[in-house]
Amino acid sequence: MDTKDPMKLDRYDLKILDILATDGRITKSRLAEAINLSVSPCWERVKRLEKAGIIEGYSARINPHVVVKRNPVWVQIELKAHNADSFQRFEAAVQETASVTECVAVGGGVDYLIKIEAESIDAYQRLMDHWLMSDIGIERYFTYIVTKTVKSTPPPLAWKAE
Repeated sequence: MDTKDPMKLDRYDLKILDILATDGRITKSRLAEAINLSVSPCWERVKRLEKAGIIEGYSARINPHVVVKRNPVWVQIELKAHNADSFQRFEAAVQETASVTECVAVGGGVDYLIKIEAESIDAYQRLMDHWLMSDIGIERYFTYIVTKTVKSTPPPLAWKAE
């Protein structure tokens, strides 16, 4: 979708997105009923949202902790240098590391926050040792072992006053 000319979304579109974000397997008729439209106009809206790139696809949410035990670790990373080359080198290493499940660049004292889903704390430390030895530009890092997940949900599409 072209970000210079964003698609206008009305209340029906937002409701469709809200429903599909939580139940991507809903039938056409149940979706239409939930937003108070007939099936054809509802489905045309879904197809328009897909074509515009707003709906990127459909998938199942898999609980990884049921399938395989992982140890979530959050890491703050500060780089030695702050230039395009350093950022690219570090970000390329992150992209190549399967156990990194989330990485954001941030301002305010550190450069990146990373979530790593490691097989063990030892496996996490071996990854960090590897990154430090491969000289991808890490100046220092701070490790936060997750002891409990309090909340983990996607953000709502329509913000409501609380």
